[in-house]
Amino acid sequence: MRVSLLPEHCVGAGHCVLSAPEVFDQHEDDGIVLLLDTTPDAHLADAVHEAADLCPARAILVDAPGGTA
Repeated sequence: MRVSLLPEHCVGAGHCVLSAPEVFDQHEDDGIVLLLDTTPDAHLADAVHEAADLCPARAILVDAPGGTA
């Protein structure tokens, strides 16, 4: 799994940090998402997918083996 961001789309809702704090954080000044780990461990897959699903701006992209998930 590879995670990437479209930070220009982020609205700072923070669902990503609540879902997967090991992978995402927010910039202290503007709340824009920060990516802490571009290739998180497999045990974090559900949390990362939840973060992407909950992101209101669709700023999180998750590529799984065999295509984008």
